[in-house]
Amino acid sequence: MGGDAEVSREVAREAGRLLLDLRDGFGPIDDKDAANALRKQADRASHELIMERLTAARPGDAILSEEGKDDESRLSAERVWIVDPLDGTYEYGQGRVDFAVHIALWEPATRSLSAATVDLPAQGLTRSVLDDVSPPAPLPTDRPIRIVASRSRPPATLARTVEILGEALARDGVTDQGVEIVDVGSVGAKVNEILAGRADAYVHDTGFYEWDVAAPYGVALHYGLVPSHLDGSAVVFNRMPPYVTDLMVSHPALVAPLRSALQAAAGS
Repeated sequence: MGGDAEVSREVAREAGRLLLDLRDGFGPIDDKDAANALRKQADRASHELIMERLTAARPGDAILSEEGKDDESRLSAERVWIVDPLDGTYEYGQGRVDFAVHIALWEPATRSLSAATVDLPAQGLTRSVLDDVSPPAPLPTDRPIRIVASRSRPPATLARTVEILGEALARDGVTDQGVEIVDVGSVGAKVNEILAGRADAYVHDTGFYEWDVAAPYGVALHYGLVPSHLDGSAVVFNRMPPYVTDLMVSHPALVAPLRSALQAAAGS
């Protein structure tokens, strides 16, 4: 498969194809029990495939997977793969397209994600640190600025943040189109909305896990977006427990006004 980034991309794509094949061949998904059975089967099958492929390609590396048993030995490992075999499990079971496979490689010595892939199999799209990229386009002026958030767990202050941000952008002459909220499933799918030019930032403040974040974070960095904690500090991976308290991924031109609006909303 070549280098680490190639391994990440090829294994993620293979797992993505597996997920599509499983869903296509599962039969009618006409009730909650059937959807849950599909989700469980898909999570496990994708995990097993990824574990097998990564172990064969990089036998000395540690692997942290949502579906695997965590092991503290990874804390002293020189290389740690961080894997979500099926991010957006709920959306997958609904037959939607906003689910993903996440595979990233964290190197503790340099505190860097040296490989990262978000595969969006139902969209026929793979985002990787191998992609040729250009600087982000300017912020749009022909539509509202769009903030992606979790459908089930959006920030409690998000509505107020949007109000403050819209006022600030109009006052500063950036845009008078306002700001709106959109919801998307997988974290990888959320970041892809920004990369595709359909949204401009993603905000989450109720916590999630490293496997949700690592691959989208690495891909966002590669594409010139600005991922960080809400306070602007970098996310550090391979922690125990593997928990990420909050996240913001933003178009570079939106970082300062969005962070200011979040702070103002939190204090109001």
